[in-house]
Amino acid sequence: MPQARREALNTIIGPDSLITGNVDAGGFTRVDGSLKGDLSARGRVIAGERARIRGSITGTNVTVGGVVYGNILASERVIVLATGIVLGDIITRRIQADEGCLIQGRVLVCAGEERWEEEARKYRDARDVRRALGSFAGASAGE
Repeated sequence: MPQARREALNTIIGPDSLITGNVDAGGFTRVDGSLKGDLSARGRVIAGERARIRGSITGTNVTVGGVVYGNILASERVIVLATGIVLGDIITRRIQADEGCLIQGRVLVCAGEERWEEEARKYRDARDVRRALGSFAGASAGE
């Protein structure tokens, strides 16, 4: 009998941790603490029940059990558990929202590959513009 492929956990932000700044993770990432910044993972992302994220999340599969105050871009699927709160937009191919969760924002489910690529590109372009404007404003404020 073939064994199921297990994805190795690459990054953990523990329950008593506070990270300020953007995080770029190589694979499966779990957040149980607080993150003030964007999280970009090249794999699965789990925001546990105690997670508090103030920033956008990018990953393949994103599961939210805590609070995300930002947008989510997931190339495969988003699951918002009953304890999950998302205050932002979600762009994905598939979504599961458990009874009791809260989603306040736009939810865009892209069935076809072409539609997904177009929406993901628009999202990334808009994010890059926001970052550029934010760094420009930060640079002029520091002068």
